[in-house]
Amino acid sequence: MVDRILKVNAYTTFDLLDGKVEGHGFDEEAYAVLNATTDDRDDPDHVELQLEMDNTQLDEVEPHADKVTLSAEQARELAADLEKYADRVDAAEE
Repeated sequence: MVDRILKVNAYTTFDLLDGKVEGHGFDEEAYAVLNATTDDRDDPDHVELQLEMDNTQLDEVEPHADKVTLSAEQARELAADLEKYADRVDAAEE
């Protein structure tokens, strides 16, 4: 991705996923970066979930990154939901 907003390195959770942007009257696909991190390395007070779509593949959306701030409890709730849905996908594939 050219002109990235998010810092992408060896510690980025996922740096090349298939993404999709949907809006009123448009639907585009692009590579995406998805990262889970904390706000501070030594004394974090929240978890941050970051998403950036490859802006070279999008016509309808200006280059940007989306970030969601989660408490530790919210991050665990999200992790539990991800596990639940991953189990459903595994079961369907068997």
